[in-house]
Amino acid sequence: MIPTQRWLPMPLLSLLLLAMWLLLQQSVSLGQILLGSLLALVIPLITQPFWERQPMLKHPWLLVRYIFRVLGDIIIANLQVSKLILDPRGRMSPAFIEYPLELTEMLPITILASSITLTPGTVSVNLRKDRRTLVIHALNTGDREDTIAQIRERYERPLKEIFEC
Repeated sequence: MIPTQRWLPMPLLSLLLLAMWLLLQQSVSLGQILLGSLLALVIPLITQPFWERQPMLKHPWLLVRYIFRVLGDIIIANLQVSKLILDPRGRMSPAFIEYPLELTEMLPITILASSITLTPGTVSVNLRKDRRTLVIHALNTGDREDTIAQIRERYERPLKEIFEC
C-alpha cells in the first residue's frame, strides 16, 4: 500500500466530509477547518474495513456518454409510459424478466440496476444471491429476449467497457 493511501485511503470521501462539515458549521474559521480535517482523516480510516473494494473507472468519458444515454432513455420512456397510460384501450403486457448478468463487480451491477429503475416502465426488483441474475419488472414488454438484448446493448456492455470488468 502506498504511504499516502495508508493515511488517506479515500481522498474524495475525505474532501467531501471536510466540505460537508464546513457547510454544516456555516463557518470557515481555522478551528472548524482543523476539526473538519481531523474528522475527514479519521472517519475514512475507521470505516475502511467496512467498504468493499471498488473497481477502477477505466474510461471516464464513456461514463459521461453513458449518463447522457440514460438521460435520453428516461425522456423517451416517459413519453412511452404516458402514451400507455393515456391509451383508452390499455394494451399493456407487464412481465417479470430474469436478466442474466455478465457483470461481476457490485458497483457496475448497482449502476445497471439503478439505470433500469430510473427508466420509467422498468424497475429492478431483485438481485439473486449468486449475483448472476437481476429480476426486472417491465410495464410493457412484447418479447422478453428482445428486452434482455436491449438492456445488454444499451446499459450492460457500456458499463463493462467503462469499468473493464
